[in-house]
Amino acid sequence: MEALEVVRSMKESLRKHRTIGAKHEVEFTFAAPKAKKVCIAGSFNDWNMTSMLMKKSADRTWKIKLKLSPGRHEYKFVVDGMWVDDFPGLETAPNPFGTCNCIITVHGSTTLLA
Repeated sequence: MEALEVVRSMKESLRKHRTIGAKHEVEFTFAAPKAKKVCIAGSFNDWNMTSMLMKKSADRTWKIKLKLSPGRHEYKFVVDGMWVDDFPGLETAPNPFGTCNCIITVHGSTTLLA
């Protein structure tokens, strides 16, 4: 029950810090050629592990295009039901579970992977 309360608190905190504005298309890609299912979850979908299913492309990477508001968004990939980070070297933020979330920052018409 305690972990559930932490997740609720984290979601509420992230909702308060979102920037309202025009949404911009952002493409996420993730290399997991042997995966059966890859989703993305983050502050932009209330950390829902299954609502944003990525599609496997011909080059065996997984892709999804999302419309995101300007601002800072935290996210992780869910590969066959397991939380996975994005590429090493990107900006991350610690989460209440002892791991880190990846960060993407959307600036007007330009998107930056932090």
